[in-house]
Amino acid sequence: MFLNACMEFKQVKANLKKDFTGFKKIKVAILADSATQYLAQAIRGVGYEKKLDIEIWEADYDSVDITVRDEGSELYRFKPDFVFLFLSSQKLKKKFYKTGSDINFADDQVIYLKEVVKNISSHIKTNFLLFNFPDVLDSVFGNFAGKVNSSFSYQVKKLNLELMNWVQKDASAYLIDLCGLQALYGASNAIDNRLYISSDVIFSIDFVVHVATNCVQVIDAFTGNSKKCLILDLDNTLWGGIIGDDGLENIQIGDLGIGKVYTEIQLWIKALKERGIILAVCSKNDEVNAREPFEKHPDMVLHSDDIAVFVANWSNKHDNIKYIQSVLNIGFDSMVFIDDNPFERNMVRTYLPDVCVPELPEDPVEYLLFLSKLNLFETNSYTEEDKDRTLLYKSEALRNEASRTYTSEADFLASLNMVSEVAAFDPFSIPRVSQLTQRSNQFNLRTKRYTEAEVKHMVSEKDRYVTFAFILADKYGSHGLIGVIILEKRNSNTLFVDTWIMSCRVLKRGMEQFMLNEIMAYARNNSFTEVLGEYIETKKNGMVKDHYRNFGFIEKSNLWFYDVSDYKPVDGYITKQ
Repeated sequence: MFLNACMEFKQVKANLKKDFTGFKKIKVAILADSATQYLAQAIRGVGYEKKLDIEIWEADYDSVDITVRDEGSELYRFKPDFVFLFLSSQKLKKKFYKTGSDINFADDQVIYLKEVVKNISSHIKTNFLLFNFPDVLDSVFGNFAGKVNSSFSYQVKKLNLELMNWVQKDASAYLIDLCGLQALYGASNAIDNRLYISSDVIFSIDFVVHVATNCVQVIDAFTGNSKKCLILDLDNTLWGGIIGDDGLENIQIGDLGIGKVYTEIQLWIKALKERGIILAVCSKNDEVNAREPFEKHPDMVLHSDDIAVFVANWSNKHDNIKYIQSVLNIGFDSMVFIDDNPFERNMVRTYLPDVCVPELPEDPVEYLLFLSKLNLFETNSYTEEDKDRTLLYKSEALRNEASRTYTSEADFLASLNMVSEVAAFDPFSIPRVSQLTQRSNQFNLRTKRYTEAEVKHMVSEKDRYVTFAFILADKYGSHGLIGVIILEKRNSNTLFVDTWIMSCRVLKRGMEQFMLNEIMAYARNNSFTEVLGEYIETKKNGMVKDHYRNFGFIEKSNLWFYDVSDYKPVDGYITKQ
């Protein structure tokens, strides 16, 4: 996958005439206090680049309240997957001036927005993308504005803070960071005053593409297309110079000169690792030389413990990335590879087209700004388990290495001493469960995506749903929460497998059989006579196409049937805790 700078509006608009056949369909409603026709076109056009067929419904101009309160509104008939709620800073300032500089203005706006979301939610189930409010020039108090809580500058900053506090608690609401985008590209580039005065269009034609790109990146994260792994070249990428030629003392890193560039890049990468992005190294180097800076250089931000898989040799980088993928057991489309060398970038693109390979600028001074603009690691969730993701994959690398010492797979599995904890979803596991439904693509029988709010709703409907969360551990450490099953009680006799997800990290461990044992045990103990399963094919879940068939289910009318009385539990290598 080739990534360069953001497209221009004319390129995005040209995509509208292209064929969207076969793309994933998403429905988006836009409610705004200003004209949004260019934003709507840009969102659909950028969606084409992500293979998303985004159908957009726009409310009438500046009709948010009327639309939301109308019981027969087309908004509710449209049933969007996402509602974009965009109120502009320009209109906000006008409203503020009319109130006479009310010190409660920010609080009142949050109350208003919550009421809009509540009203819509009472009619349809959807996700909300709200836009925060960039500063607009307001020189009433000048620089003294920060000392006056009745200034517009103070109130808009307070409003943005309260919006962040709100969405942290509301599982259906998310923020588009217009403030960050405007800071990145500049207010003069974000707003076209002539266009605003003549047509009430807030964003400039160029800036609207950046806004649309961020909106589509959020939507794309909901479809499970998130980047999980950053693969790093070393020489002239993480430090200046060539470690094998220049030696440890002469590579450029630290607080002097060009070394600042590489230190800041490493700080950014370290923050990604702390957020849960897996780090790997792929370098053409002797391994002893490649590892030396991580272990001995006093100015290195990254250390060996931060790297899940470290590969340094003289083989082709695309072959080494294949090895990294085999260890991590994630899709190539979940990987990002950064390398200063254009030849290496093109080789990886040629042999591994699904890997995301940004086209770095020639000047390393531009690297970090360029990568930040791409926003490669958009996510719609974050859990405590994400912080330990590198440890999970480092443990997996140890398991893979140990497996090579066994001639028998059965002996290897027995040696792991695997133990699984099985429990219903609870407040601690719900965020991770939602995350698994959003991100799991391969071992996912129906690929149904659920927000935290939707998972909580299922947990509350105990008469309808049964939930299982599976945690797996072995002698090398814990895999964390790696499996999810949601059963729907269709009637007094039938259980339907609404969701069956498993992390690919634990494939070929016998976890699939262990999970099936749990399903059947629950069915038998609660007098259900049959279990129904369904496989819904996607581009990524072909590995489980024959899942039910392999376990002895019988196909009937596109569903898979199992008579509970016929099931005999199969022992494996996993003990239930």
